[in-house]
Amino acid sequence: MAGKLKITMVKSMIGRPEKHRRVLRGLGLGKLNKSVLRNDTPAIRGMVQAVSHLVTAEEVTNEAQ
Repeated sequence: MAGKLKITMVKSMIGRPEKHRRVLRGLGLGKLNKSVLRNDTPAIRGMVQAVSHLVTAEEVTNEAQ
């Protein structure tokens, strides 16, 4: 887990519990189809897993940046 994760919000947070909204905002996602790069840490992986039905995540290697 030394690389980065590209996290993209693919479903809206409308009608979702406040806990899911806070996780998305904590990841830096506020708009649909927005992508962010985050370090691949256990904390970020846990956040992605909590809202996995709203986001897609893919690993990005250092060469591809």
